[in-house]
Amino acid sequence: MPTYARTRQFDRDYETLSPEERTAFQRSIAKFIADLGSGTFRPGLRVKGIQGAPGVFEMTWADDGRATWQYGDPILEGQPHIIWRRIGGHAIFGNP
Repeated sequence: MPTYARTRQFDRDYETLSPEERTAFQRSIAKFIADLGSGTFRPGLRVKGIQGAPGVFEMTWADDGRATWQYGDPILEGQPHIIWRRIGGHAIFGNP
């Protein structure tokens, strides 16, 4: 099972989401985790690198729902470690 951490900014962003947005994000996380082990993400998550932010990726969880993340140093051997950076709409790309 992968491990994860959240930035303080992610936590602040998350608090501004509606309950419906939080549910949509949690549903997407289940898919993200299922795909993470293979390193190949399903097209619906639209995982891709963020231009101008090396090592930072984005994931789509709703029409205007994005989360940014990066790989961190593994905590459990052989398991990826994800650092969630931002969550929200397209506005998060100003400071991913």
